[in-house]
Amino acid sequence: MALRCGRELPDARLAYRVFGELNADRSNLVLYPSSYGAWPEDIDWVVGPILDPERWCVLLVSQFGNGRSSSPSNSAMGLAEDGWVISHADNVAAQQRLIQEVFQVERLALIYGWSMGAQQAYHWAALQPEAVERICCLCGTARTTPHNRLFLLSLRQALTADPAWDGHRFRATPEQGLRTFALIYASWAASQAYYGEGHHEALGFSSVDDYVQRSWLPAYRRHDPHDLLAMLDTWLANDLGAALGSSLAAALGRITARTTVIAGSHDLYFPPGDCAAEAAGIPGARFERLESVLGHRAGNPREAPAEQAMIRAALGRLLMD
Repeated sequence: MALRCGRELPDARLAYRVFGELNADRSNLVLYPSSYGAWPEDIDWVVGPILDPERWCVLLVSQFGNGRSSSPSNSAMGLAEDGWVISHADNVAAQQRLIQEVFQVERLALIYGWSMGAQQAYHWAALQPEAVERICCLCGTARTTPHNRLFLLSLRQALTADPAWDGHRFRATPEQGLRTFALIYASWAASQAYYGEGHHEALGFSSVDDYVQRSWLPAYRRHDPHDLLAMLDTWLANDLGAALGSSLAAALGRITARTTVIAGSHDLYFPPGDCAAEAAGIPGARFERLESVLGHRAGNPREAPAEQAMIRAALGRLLMD
């Protein structure tokens, strides 16, 4: 597969799971692209509470770099240090080939995406407008903002400052780098109110240190660190306008899919103002604010029934359009 960065990825592979069945006219396929660091078992809870498998055929696809699809850990894919950067346009191209060749579907009923999944949904709708009927973008933007970029660069620096990094590869597990990575992630993914109100303690953790050690650190230690870098670089490169060789405004204006943009009220990555500004540039888009102290994780509320209900209601309004 030819990549936007100029590299060639031989034997490119997408890992995916399917829930539900295609209907007779193949008009009920829903694409759910993965978020940062997510494996299918982390996000497939959405099938049922949010996406009804009796109505929809839900296709959950792992993005390049996440360790299940082609990634530095399991393929010839390299890192940015050697000229390898996966773009969301690459993810879209591979996913479109998958739905056409394997599912014989030309038009998706819905793309439902959270975080990096939302980024992919925006790219799908602008790059292939005729192939998408609706998109629901939760807690994500079509272009990485300067402030969000600082967060990502701090994560990258945390990993590559570890002594195990030789400038191109890790020669051992970057234990200190991963701990710093987890500390940074935990401080951004949930809101100040989340910690201030003691929600981590309600989960059984004695302190924020305990929370990071027993919850956040294992979530990232399970990944090959090269894959963590590859996904960061895709997020850093997220720019819908650049993908189309245009301004962001022009790129958003190309979207014809019926669109709902949902922003978490306390999301530190993708604040409501950033999401609302992009929604305003999409013809006919609806913007909805999800009130929750969960922060960024409000868009993936596995154990939060109230947030699930709000997302379900917003999606229901989109599906009635």
